[in-house]
Amino acid sequence: MTKPESYQHLDIRGKTHLVTKGPPTYGEQTKNGWRVWDPARSKLGSVLTQDIDVGLSKNAKVLYLGAANGTTVSHVADVASIVYAVEFSPQPMRDLLNVARSRTNIIPLLKDARHPQTYSHVVESNLDLIIQDVATRGQVKIALDNKEFLSPTGKLFLVIKARSENVVTPPELIFKSSIEDLSQSYAILQTQKLTSHHKDHMAIVAEPLPQ
Repeated sequence: MTKPESYQHLDIRGKTHLVTKGPPTYGEQTKNGWRVWDPARSKLGSVLTQDIDVGLSKNAKVLYLGAANGTTVSHVADVASIVYAVEFSPQPMRDLLNVARSRTNIIPLLKDARHPQTYSHVVESNLDLIIQDVATRGQVKIALDNKEFLSPTGKLFLVIKARSENVVTPPELIFKSSIEDLSQSYAILQTQKLTSHHKDHMAIVAEPLPQ
């Protein structure tokens, strides 16, 4: 198992890149064991290039909702001690399983993030971070339903995909209502539109409100 390392910024061929240390996964540039975290292929990577603290720290315990083919998950696993990676679709899961072969701290779960009770017997409680990047309606409800896994001092990194929520409603209205609904159970720490790399997406960093 690769020893977790913190992410950092590194000069590669005259350009500063966000990087993590681990085995290459998807043809990314590498230097001395460090691998480039491409912000165009990762909403989380895009936010981290802006020096926003999302709660991803060395040896963190993470629940990743919407793991897809494991591109971003692989970078998170380079930093975290364990990543419970939930993905609903079988085809991306096949790619995720390949990523997990070189990172034994990834626990792939072929489950639906809308039904956390189906994986609550596997995922531990008091996690440091929930990362949510799902393309479906009801994105805030998913974040609320999975809050049970989060430590009182943990953080939520949520990507709101406006066009997945509603293709007719203007994204600004979706972002506004999402923040309002999330505020029922989370304190909003920061919001950031991902215009430069991911159109009609907003990232939200939040922490759970006391029960």
